Amino acid sequence: MSDLLSIGYTGLRAYSRALSTVGDNIANAQTPGYARRRLDLGEVPAGSNMVLYRGSVTPGGVDVKGVVRSVDQWLINDARISSGDSERAATKLEWMNRVESALSDDTNGIKTALTKLYTTADQLTADPSNPTLRAQFLQAASDVAAGFQTAANRLSSLSDGTAGAATAEVSQFNTNLNALEQINVGLRKARDGSTNQAALLDERDRLLDQLSSQAGVSATFDTHGAVTLRATGSGDLLVGGGVVTPIGMATAADGRVSYTIGGAPFPNATGSLAGFAEASNHIADQRAGLDTMATQFAGQLNTAHQAGIDANGNPGQALFAGTSAATLTASPLTASQVAAATPTSTNGNMLALGTMRGANDPEAKWSGHLAGQAQTTASARAQDAAATTRADGAAAARDSVSEVNLDNEAAELLRFQQAYSAAARTIQVARETMQTLLSSI
Repeated sequence: MSDLLSIGYTGLRAYSRALSTVGDNIANAQTPGYARRRLDLGEVPAGSNMVLYRGSVTPGGVDVKGVVRSVDQWLINDARISSGDSERAATKLEWMNRVESALSDDTNGIKTALTKLYTTADQLTADPSNPTLRAQFLQAASDVAAGFQTAANRLSSLSDGTAGAATAEVSQFNTNLNALEQINVGLRKARDGSTNQAALLDERDRLLDQLSSQAGVSATFDTHGAVTLRATGSGDLLVGGGVVTPIGMATAADGRVSYTIGGAPFPNATGSLAGFAEASNHIADQRAGLDTMATQFAGQLNTAHQAGIDANGNPGQALFAGTSAATLTASPLTASQVAAATPTSTNGNMLALGTMRGANDPEAKWSGHLAGQAQTTASARAQDAAATTRADGAAAARDSVSEVNLDNEAAELLRFQQAYSAAARTIQVARETMQTLLSSI
């Protein structure tokens, strides 16, 4: 009789907790980082839960050994690596698109102004004394200078933007490190197999997912599930043994972003932080290239214009002033100061200026520069698409193990409800049998 009571009692206890676990799964089906849970059930050891024990009897029953999370560590690690690569590519692409926009003709009008400058010079060869064409020539030069300034300012703003975004990301990374250490403290105190431990492990994995998407990190775990986190590239300790080592960030004069840990360089080749560093390097290169083109352009046009003679018979003056794209300005000349002539021809200097138009003239160089940026952006877009596909596949594989399937949970709910009813019926049968035996005495 005590066997039936033991079976019913342990069944009610186990299946009640199983129903609660299924309820948790259903309630958290859409919760980020939640891993499906199940109960680890086993046979009750002989006599451990018997109301009345007899050594000659081997009782039945079920024992709850603990809550088990449905996870596959290999799939988790693969998803984290893929996520880091995807975040790096996505972050870099976002800023590459902004650079392409800053350099586009729709934004700064450099290409249009350069074309107008040479077109007007060609028109002046036919009518060199035309004041309207002379004014248009000077306006085109002013538009080119303004375009370089606009592009330089946009790139400068992008440089500041990447530095600001990287600073915020570093702050969030360090916040996650501190939160992870707090989870470690909780895991060392949690009872093995408890719901509290499962919740802490979910939060631990969620933080590790975020940290992996931000930078290259590698994790090892102790028997409690507490994590020791190190930088993948250098092996520097980030979290472990009660120690948290935050990372820092430095911004060079040209806007290049780099990271440090403990005062030493923090090498990092993946995650959003790597994406910000790569983007800042590209923007810095573009700013330097823009300055080079602006000064070369100004030098070429100044030399060409100064070789001519203006309408007043004076030597031509410099068309531009400034030592960088941001400081490039058009000289305040009047229409009569356009040096269209040479000592032997009224339009000779404009003819000479027209011969500059070719493979190495500023117009062609600028078009080539835009094409190079477009190609670089297209390459970044292809890398992002490949990394995203890879990350999506890894995440799907991980979710196939950890994700809550409501159809399966509904089936489990029905199964445990029936098991609970059967356990309750077992106790009822034991009670009725005992009453029958006692009443017959």
